Amino acid sequence: MNLITPTIILTILLSLTMSILQPHNAKKNLMLLFLISLIPINPLLNNNELTMSLMPLITTPTENIDISITLDTLSLLFIPIALFITWSITEFSNWYMSTDPHNNKFTKYLLMFLITMLVIITANNMYQLFIGWEGVGIMSFLLIGWWYGRQDANTAALQAIIYNRIGDIGLIMTTAWLMTTSSINMQELMTQHETMNTIPMMGLLAAATGKSAQFSLHPWLPSAMEGPTPVSALLHSSTMVVAGVFLLIRLHPILHNNNTMMTCCLMLGATTTAFAAAAATTHLDIKKIIALSTTSQLGLMMTMVGLNQPTLAFLHMITHSFFKALLFLCSGSYIHNLNNEQDIRMMGGLLKTLPMTSSFLIIANFSLMGMPFLSGFYSKDTIIETLVNSHTNSWGITITVIATILSACYSTQIMLTTMTGYPRTNHNTHNETKTITSPLMRLTLTTILIGTMTKASTLQITTMTTMPKSIKFMALIATMMGVLLSKDLSNMTNHLKPKKPNKQSLFFNQLAFFNTPHRIITMNTLKISQQMSTELMDLWAMENWGPKGLSNTLTPAIHISTQQKNMIKNYMAMFTISMMLAILITI
Repeated sequence: MNLITPTIILTILLSLTMSILQPHNAKKNLMLLFLISLIPINPLLNNNELTMSLMPLITTPTENIDISITLDTLSLLFIPIALFITWSITEFSNWYMSTDPHNNKFTKYLLMFLITMLVIITANNMYQLFIGWEGVGIMSFLLIGWWYGRQDANTAALQAIIYNRIGDIGLIMTTAWLMTTSSINMQELMTQHETMNTIPMMGLLAAATGKSAQFSLHPWLPSAMEGPTPVSALLHSSTMVVAGVFLLIRLHPILHNNNTMMTCCLMLGATTTAFAAAAATTHLDIKKIIALSTTSQLGLMMTMVGLNQPTLAFLHMITHSFFKALLFLCSGSYIHNLNNEQDIRMMGGLLKTLPMTSSFLIIANFSLMGMPFLSGFYSKDTIIETLVNSHTNSWGITITVIATILSACYSTQIMLTTMTGYPRTNHNTHNETKTITSPLMRLTLTTILIGTMTKASTLQITTMTTMPKSIKFMALIATMMGVLLSKDLSNMTNHLKPKKPNKQSLFFNQLAFFNTPHRIITMNTLKISQQMSTELMDLWAMENWGPKGLSNTLTPAIHISTQQKNMIKNYMAMFTISMMLAILITI
């Protein structure tokens, strides 16, 4: 079995590379590769771990850089998930992008996106991980800016890559630090978990903050909605954004002893999850609401990493991948049906016109809220229980529970506004054909079953936790509060006249400090550079060295050589002296 597993993984990577050359067969290839990738999970259930390395490519005095693949619980579980979701999204994008003249090129980009993510998942050293890390960044840039004729798409693509580069500084710094002081090989790195310095750890946290859009580097994620919907689905479910949290889960053994690092992760995660959930309630673009919900869920994963529970963060990453891909594909079906309308206020009555998509969207939203026995419940409920039962401050718990209420609130808002009531825009009624419903149906089944299947497998170590019933039901109570709050709000505000948003709404709607880097800093930089180029150079340099400088050097010389100063006493003195000299000479 030891030989079969790496052979299978290599086959998958090679087949994907070949699929890029034949994008029209990508759907079938991905389906086949997904089924093949399920084989290695069997020995994995016995906690086996494999590492495979090639000959060193680059030999240095301190480090041998080689291509090395690790096949442990994380990579072997996530590979089939990434393949399954990409298979569904590729099938959906064939329909969604059918009118695009470069549909095959789009599929190639999606496959390259998947390959770079698989490189991150299977990387056994920091060098290889960095190649995949930059790869997903470049592919996201190309896919978000797919419709490059639109100014907004270009801006969003640039925003994504610039924010990621800011975070990448941390990863580059950490890799450089490890090359000089330790080792970039994962296994060698894990053995030094007692002595690791805080600085490279903070670099890892910065990298995860940029890639997983945590608070402070978050504005690029909602902007990334300018790309086509299949891109949003792939970007937010199993690639790109989960890479940051995946990095921290993979390198968790070197982080967990450092209290500073753990506290930073906890605080950052809790802030992100509450802030993004609050921001989602103020938005009206269906894709932006779902995008901000991704940021909120990534915040939850980060909180779990900060609580020394990387397995739980990974479980939530798995369950989240399925229902988030489903949410995006359902919203894509809506958008296509309503002639590219994304404002939820312009939707309505879609339960009647698109019954299957609406049913799938309801299931995905319930899973996101953490409704019992859907896959989201198994991870989200456990996360909140773990948080409440841990030795942590009450601030983290309070913030996370508020975020849970708000996530139920915006999920209900989407369902009520889009599905109930009457249609508020012209429909382009497309039939819910097999092409659309097949991928949606697959994702719906996994959204329902993946939690139960994980619970039934041997991938769990059950611990006996004793807690009061009020704490046990806390997550469910919070969710129900959110649903009721949303229902009441929609009933109250449905017939009100439009008002200007208040400061709090604007603060969240504009993504908090979005204006600081995007408006204030840029405008001030522009003004300072303008003043430097015009006022400093022109008024100071040109005037001092030009006309004013000339006059300043000539005036003293003129003053020395002439007495024409328009002063009467000078003239009188000169006249008197001249007269006196003339008289003396004549005598």
